[in-house]
Amino acid sequence: MLYIGSHVGFKKDTQLLGSLEEAISYGSNTFMFYTGAPQNTIRSNIEDGLTLKALMKMKEINFDYSKVVVHAPYIINLANPDKEKYNFSIRFLQEEINRCEQLGIKYLVLHPGSHVGEGIQAGIDNIVKGLNIIFSNVNTDVKILLETMAGKGTEVGSKLEEIKAIIDNCQYKDNLGVCLDTCHLHDSGYDMKNFSFFLDQFDKLIGINKIGCVHINDSKNEQSTHKDRHENIGFGKIGFNNLINIIYNEKLNDIPKILETPYVDKIYPPYKYEIEMIKAKKFDENLLEKIKNKTK
Repeated sequence: MLYIGSHVGFKKDTQLLGSLEEAISYGSNTFMFYTGAPQNTIRSNIEDGLTLKALMKMKEINFDYSKVVVHAPYIINLANPDKEKYNFSIRFLQEEINRCEQLGIKYLVLHPGSHVGEGIQAGIDNIVKGLNIIFSNVNTDVKILLETMAGKGTEVGSKLEEIKAIIDNCQYKDNLGVCLDTCHLHDSGYDMKNFSFFLDQFDKLIGINKIGCVHINDSKNEQSTHKDRHENIGFGKIGFNNLINIIYNEKLNDIPKILETPYVDKIYPPYKYEIEMIKAKKFDENLLEKIKNKTK
């Protein structure tokens, strides 16, 4: 079954219920959200009443909550060698896991981190150490999905071998999985036009069973440019047909696909229209103009 959705908001007054209603308005049957702003530590208390209302509504409309994903905030950096920032990241990620537990979410997407000049191996070692500390302190069913990165700056995780090294060396590898990001993979150098070959590589190295989520994004950049600039579906360098082949690849059946494409003119959310296009499997070259006209 195709599970397709997008990033949605999580507002203080409506929380999970508001997230669900936004996702439904886009024609989604899954979604992803941050439990607070990704750039800071401000977090509202989880309101169990709003969570219950959302769960009741999901049950009414047969919406599979097990496919919903939370994204950890960007300010977490387990690769950072600075002791104070490193310890902050550990504490804050533990808090995010606890929030996922309270919400009943089982998948938490995490950017592995940036080594800030210390080197890839040092970054990997720090990430592994941090994950071991976290999972030794929290008894949880939440699985952290390490996101594949574009390789911008000193990012760790732009090569599958780096993701593999983190998983292999973690004592709690059963609590780890992978989130593929099509823009990041393309920008880091992997050929999304030959996705079946990429999946074969992934399976041999890590195992397809470790994939818990796929971020579906086109890219503004040529392959291997390591820039990480998302583009709307079909309007970038990966291309519509290649993305459709990824979305509908039978080896990724039942895995949630999440759009993180940019707002049109930084104002208009594209997700409803992109999802319609994806379901129809037909590219509309006039889509962005139509979105502007329909949402004005």
